[in-house]
Amino acid sequence: MGWHQELLIGFDLETTGTDPREARIVTGALIEVRGGKPIGRREWLADPGVPIPAEAVAVHGISNERAASEGRPAAEVADQLARALAGYWDAGVPVVAYNATFDLTLLAAELRRHGLPSLRERLGGREPAPVIDPYIIDRTADRYRKGKRNLEAVCTEYGIVLDDAHNATADALAAARLAGAIADRYPKIATLGPAALHRQQIAWYAEWAADFQEFLRAKGDASAVVEASWPLRELDINSGV
Repeated sequence: MGWHQELLIGFDLETTGTDPREARIVTGALIEVRGGKPIGRREWLADPGVPIPAEAVAVHGISNERAASEGRPAAEVADQLARALAGYWDAGVPVVAYNATFDLTLLAAELRRHGLPSLRERLGGREPAPVIDPYIIDRTADRYRKGKRNLEAVCTEYGIVLDDAHNATADALAAARLAGAIADRYPKIATLGPAALHRQQIAWYAEWAADFQEFLRAKGDASAVVEASWPLRELDINSGV
C-alpha cells in the first residue's frame, strides 16, 4: 500500500488576490482523506480586514458583507490553520495542496503580518514537510502534455470530479484525490515515501524554475528571475496589518 492510500490532508485557501505576500485569507479548509474518501474536515471563514476585490468575489463567491458579518478575525483563522497543519506534520501526515507555494507562502505572510509564530517555529525549526503538490508532480510526470495545468483541467485529465471549483473544501478534497490518482497512474510516484517525494519535488521545482528562467532570458528578458524555492518562499512583506 502506497502513501496515497494512507491518511492525507487536503489543504486550500481562497483569498483576496493572487500575490501570496499581499493577499489575505478569506476561506480555508483542511480535509482528512483516506483512500480517496473524506473522513473529517475543518473549515474557516475569515474577515480579512481589507476589502475583497470584486474580481476575487467573482471567483470564490464570498462577499465583503458576509466576510465582515460571519468571518472570524484574520489572526485567529491564520493561527488555527497553522496550528492544525503543524500538528499533522508533527505526526508525519502529508499535507496535499495544489500549487502549494501559493497557499503556504500566503499563510506564512499572514502569520508574520499578525505577529504569530511561523510554521517553522511551530515545528521546532524544521521545514514544513511532508508536502505533496499534484501540480508539481503532474508537470514533471507528464511534462509535454498540452493544455492548461490549473486544478480544474488537471482533475479532468485524471478523472477527478470537481463540482465546486474555488470552494476551499471542494478544492482541498480534489487536490487530495488528485494526488492519489497521479500515484495510481505513475507507480514510481506511488512507491516513494512522503519524505522522499517531498525532497524530489524540491528538486523538480528548482529544475523547472531554472529552465523557465533560461527560457525567459533567451526571449529577451535578460534580468528575469524565477524563484526556485518550494514549497515555502521567503517573505519580504511589511509585518504591519
